[in-house]
Amino acid sequence: MVSATLSSVTRVGFLLLNEFTMIAFSSAIEVLRMANHISGKPLYSWSVISADGQPVASSNGLAPAQIGTYEESGPFDMVFVCGGTNVTRFVDDKVLALLRRIAHDKVILGGLCTGTYALVKAGLLNGYRATIHWENLSALREAHGRIHFVEELFVIDRDRITCTGGIAPIDMMLAVVRERCGKTLVAEISEQFILERVRDSKDRQHIPLAARAGCNRKALVEVAALMEANIEEPLSLEELSQLAGLSQRHLQRLFREALQVTPSHYYLELRLRRARELLLQTQMSITNITVACGFQSACHFSKCYRALFGKPPSSERRPQGTVAGVGKSVVHHLAA
Repeated sequence: MVSATLSSVTRVGFLLLNEFTMIAFSSAIEVLRMANHISGKPLYSWSVISADGQPVASSNGLAPAQIGTYEESGPFDMVFVCGGTNVTRFVDDKVLALLRRIAHDKVILGGLCTGTYALVKAGLLNGYRATIHWENLSALREAHGRIHFVEELFVIDRDRITCTGGIAPIDMMLAVVRERCGKTLVAEISEQFILERVRDSKDRQHIPLAARAGCNRKALVEVAALMEANIEEPLSLEELSQLAGLSQRHLQRLFREALQVTPSHYYLELRLRRARELLLQTQMSITNITVACGFQSACHFSKCYRALFGKPPSSERRPQGTVAGVGKSVVHHLAA
């Protein structure tokens, strides 16, 4: 198969599994459509396929009108597997064999929402960084130690692209478009989509604490809620313990067993992530954000922020539409 160059059309396939999530699928396609529309030329083409070429219905009952097979619709530069809530029921031997064939053809492979699960079962993510919707993250992380699962919205690692669900595929596909076409086109697409900001590969999906800690740890969830309600004036460990009716030792043990961090570390990270939201989504000054997130000095805030995110708070005030933290692996693969 001849790979695409930067001057040719990038050919993208979407492999649908039964009960796939429509919002993730359509979010990815719409970015490609808008890239073509704004640029005035066919930068991308796309086809919808299934393992047997038969129609596939999404979880909301709707199904694409045109669908083909990999053989009929290819060749492709990228193929994304689109999954849904019952993905384990629909990843069969036929799907796995097709994915291994696509990988053998040196096509970039990706997963949208739970589509990542299919790549896992096909053995195509061993040695890669990857992500998946938070409901599936813990179980796959536990069962597949050769894959480095992270909580990020999307991950681009060499010739594998994985993404969480919902509208996160918009951000993922904008990152792909940026590496080929530049940040100006990404900014214009985000304006058309009325996006306040384009999230990057360092943004993490929000995982409800109850899901991370387990439903039998109500006390932990209550303490975390107290922390979220007291960002500007953080509570001490003693105050948290008293309000929760727990000993400090018991509270420390709860956080260590469920989240592998201390209460103080969790609280600090919570405040820093709130600060990042304010930096990216508001025009508040860094001084005001420092105060709003409970830090005593801008110096201390900057030091803690850099330790977590690898850059100072001031670097977050970048122009609209830029996407940081994404490597050149996809472009290099396409141009090879």
